[in-house]
Amino acid sequence: MKKKLFPVIIIAGGLATRLRPLTETIPKSLVDINGIPFIAHQLNLLREGGITDVFMCLGYLGEQVVDYVGDGSRFGLKVSYFFDGPELLGTAGAIKKSLDHLPEHFFVLNGDSYLPCDYSAVQNTFEKCNKMGLMTVFHNKGQWDTSNVEYADNTIMIYDKKNKSESMHHIDYGLEVFSQAAFAKIPINVPYDLAALFQDLLKENQLAAHEVNERFYEVGSFAGISELGYYLSHTKETIG
Repeated sequence: MKKKLFPVIIIAGGLATRLRPLTETIPKSLVDINGIPFIAHQLNLLREGGITDVFMCLGYLGEQVVDYVGDGSRFGLKVSYFFDGPELLGTAGAIKKSLDHLPEHFFVLNGDSYLPCDYSAVQNTFEKCNKMGLMTVFHNKGQWDTSNVEYADNTIMIYDKKNKSESMHHIDYGLEVFSQAAFAKIPINVPYDLAALFQDLLKENQLAAHEVNERFYEVGSFAGISELGYYLSHTKETIG
């Protein structure tokens, strides 16, 4: 029997200002990639990775995502939704607000990330680590974005998106795993970012790491959209 994987929370409530004017009338999740909205590619990849349940935290123009995705059945998934409300709560704040509706453990995925990695292997690492959070890291060497993680001996030594050092050769990959306990100290309905939560967990020795070898793709920039389109055009993919 296949192992049941944790549900995935997709954080997709941002304003996508870097993609203006493209995102003046549509949210980033619906940006066209090879004739298909990005969210379709993203959900299809999750299904192929063994995920069955998805929660989407939405904000800016999120109703359009609901209209397109529906209950997720045509993608072979069960999809549910949470909305930030009038004030954007940030990546961690949005999860905190929805915590009562979530299971004890869950993946978190950036709304603009396409990550062709082994989700089961990531979950296995989390289940063995006995910590409240796990960050996936990639040996980026500054190639696709600025490296922000100092990683050695399967351990995150330093994570900092603002203060970079020459020892940082890895980058946060865009996929995390958390237990509900990781969000206990975050006040509800207050903006809070996952980057700050990572710092908190590091200080408490509660952040594990899992290194992935597959590069990440993203649609947060026009260059990223082009790269993902090229990658998908050279791989076989079935959209639900």
